[in-house]
Amino acid sequence: MHVSNMQMGWVAALAPLWPLLAFVGLGGVMLMHRAPGERAVVRWVLGALWLSLGCSVLTAASMLWMHQDVVELDVGQWFSTGHYAFDLTLRADLLSVTMMVLSSAITLLIGRFSVNYLHREPGFARFFLLLCVFATGMLVLVESGSIDLLFVGWELVGLTSALLIGFFHERSTPVRSGLRAFTIYRLCDTGLLVGAVLLHHFAGTAEWSEALGSWPWPGPAAALGVVPATVMALCLMLAAMGKSAQLPFSSWLPRAMEGPTPSSALFYGALSVHAGVYLLLRVAPLLERAPLVSGLLVGVGLLTAVHATLVWRVQTDVKSALAYGVLTQVGLMFAEVGLGLYRLALAHLVAHACLRCLQLLRAPSALREVLGQRAALRLAPPPAVAVAHRVLPEGLLRRLYRLALERFSLEVMHERWALAPLFRAGQWLDGMEQRWMSALSGWTSPADARTKSPERSDLVTTPESTPGGPSTGAV
Repeated sequence: MHVSNMQMGWVAALAPLWPLLAFVGLGGVMLMHRAPGERAVVRWVLGALWLSLGCSVLTAASMLWMHQDVVELDVGQWFSTGHYAFDLTLRADLLSVTMMVLSSAITLLIGRFSVNYLHREPGFARFFLLLCVFATGMLVLVESGSIDLLFVGWELVGLTSALLIGFFHERSTPVRSGLRAFTIYRLCDTGLLVGAVLLHHFAGTAEWSEALGSWPWPGPAAALGVVPATVMALCLMLAAMGKSAQLPFSSWLPRAMEGPTPSSALFYGALSVHAGVYLLLRVAPLLERAPLVSGLLVGVGLLTAVHATLVWRVQTDVKSALAYGVLTQVGLMFAEVGLGLYRLALAHLVAHACLRCLQLLRAPSALREVLGQRAALRLAPPPAVAVAHRVLPEGLLRRLYRLALERFSLEVMHERWALAPLFRAGQWLDGMEQRWMSALSGWTSPADARTKSPERSDLVTTPESTPGGPSTGAV
């Protein structure tokens, strides 16, 4: 059966459309304050994910059967203003088709696993709603034919990531961890935004095929100057480092394990954490014109791998240990991209995503197995696998052990320099809002009451000072 390029392009375009339709349908029902049953949610969402996987597999099989290296589809224009038009262009090649099949398959697997894992959880429908948003964003990201459309998928993935970290919002720790990840995302995503603007400026277009060349991936070096290519590559490198939690932006990844285990496996073991590697692989022709950035990628990747390996050895919980294991392998992928080993990095990405997803999903079972092995070994010491214990001096080993226990103080630095100013700004805005509401309604706001009260908040109240009865302790 003959399949044209246009037909293959439309099949690829349907892959992110099915989860989007599921999100619209399920979100519309929840917006009307109607709680759908678990069975209806599962049928609706998993059905859309099955159709999405079918479209991804069909696209890959058609390209393989027809011996097509690149398939592009111009869906149309989203909007236009002046001389600029936002075109919706999709691109299917070896890189994007591989990521399409991987993303669709793992998202469906996580969805099926979550049916039993989140059974009778109050946020059951909310989780599957966010799963649809993530599936749409990830497929748009990997299929995008322009950096503008990639930015849309990139932001959808980041938004769902932060929301699922804070899934258990009744506790303060997940919410704070989600805010930490969201803050670092916003900081590093400025690199992607500036890179997109610079690509428009220097190349005159946002289309990958026009800016970087229409050759099959990875293709030769882009037809750009060394200086513009280096500046753009530095911006995109910043965005990739934030999304993939490379040094010095590594502190948010272990904290992201506060979310449900299925979301941890999907985002930080399989797909989202590898989005930065995908971005670097997509702009491989740009990196060929920026040797300075390639060298920086090797340095950042190796430093992250060494840092994560040291910290991994002192972790006391399995999810944190797996998080730093992910950082080690993603750091090696950055080094592979910097060395120009693009196909090796892609194969490494696929294999690592499958392995870490499996490890995170079966982490509770792995704990039972480890306990059983220790009980069987009894007093026998485990075999030493680190060469550093036999090579490095004892004083240096103790210093490295202390730094690893403190996670190299990255969390303290991020807390002080990124989160603390944000929290202070939020508290100031909250106080201003309370004063504004009190001025409109005529009642005294809690902020004004605290500032006007002569009492110290750290004093212990007495029964006489409490109008409602005896005191219960410190106020």
